[in-house]
Amino acid sequence: MSNKKVILSAKDISVEFQVRNRTLRAIRNISVDLHEGETLALVGESGSGKSVFTKVFTGMLEANGSVATGAVTYGDMNLTDLKTNAEWEKIRGSQISTVFQDPMTSLNPIKTIGSQISETVIKHQGKTAEEAKAIAIDLMNRVGIPEAEKRYDEYPFQYSGGMRQRIVIAIALSSRPKVLICDEPTTALDVTIQAQIIALLKELKEEYGFAMIFITHDLGVVASIADKVAVMYSGEIIEYGTVEDIFYDSRHPYTWALLSSLPQLATTEKLYSIAGTPPSLYSEIKGDAFAPRNPKPMAIDFVESPPKFPVSETHWAKTWLLDERAPELTKPEGIQDLHAKMVKIYAKEGGA
Repeated sequence: MSNKKVILSAKDISVEFQVRNRTLRAIRNISVDLHEGETLALVGESGSGKSVFTKVFTGMLEANGSVATGAVTYGDMNLTDLKTNAEWEKIRGSQISTVFQDPMTSLNPIKTIGSQISETVIKHQGKTAEEAKAIAIDLMNRVGIPEAEKRYDEYPFQYSGGMRQRIVIAIALSSRPKVLICDEPTTALDVTIQAQIIALLKELKEEYGFAMIFITHDLGVVASIADKVAVMYSGEIIEYGTVEDIFYDSRHPYTWALLSSLPQLATTEKLYSIAGTPPSLYSEIKGDAFAPRNPKPMAIDFVESPPKFPVSETHWAKTWLLDERAPELTKPEGIQDLHAKMVKIYAKEGGA
């Protein structure tokens, strides 16, 4: 277990949405802790609940959504008790900031880049306009914007996609948050720029000392940035551990399927894909939610939801395969001896 202080804690969180007179349960009884200075990656397919879950931390659920059960603790505050925007403004941005996937939806197209950073500095740090401009230019330099002083007065359309994402990161950090939520911040970028943004986030995290929640469906990104990993499926965490636990000692069939889908592991014949689709979240899920897509399910998978089986002090998984009565099942061939395969892949890439 981590000896660092818990900065953000979710206990038994469930989130529901009212949609056309029906209830959709998007998050199902999630409990997880974020420690100071830690990077926690939330991974899973689109629709698994990653973004919805983190919106609970900033009070940004859509109007038809609500926290049905549980509590989120930040310091001595229960964030689920906050109801109004005025209450949330003491947390949102100032203590917990978010970097979204598409920078064009985060930036105001008719305001200059510099003014958008300065506004945040004035609001959260109480600086004068002149002081805020100096801080904004410094942040632009730190996130790698060339000729920052000159480009302070330019507009978002004059920036490339990668540079816009750097500005969104600068805005998120301008309030000096304790927690930074990154919601798939590299998805819309090409591979080279993606690597630059990942390196930038790691560097800034080291410099500023914030904790980070990184949302992604790309396990390749996870390997390069995360300390802990929570694998999400159908609104719940089904496996949790250190990045080494998840990559080299994963136990849930869904995690195996995600790892098997890594493009780096593809042969010349075929890229692995997970068959089937996730279950409807409008209906009660019976048993293991992944059972219908599991290539080798057991009878109990369709009857009873598995508990959290401990694998080690840092690692647990919700799968009946860890029950002492379960038959022994080996990992898919493609991810056996994954460590050696990954070392070989990255050695080849480094020498290219």
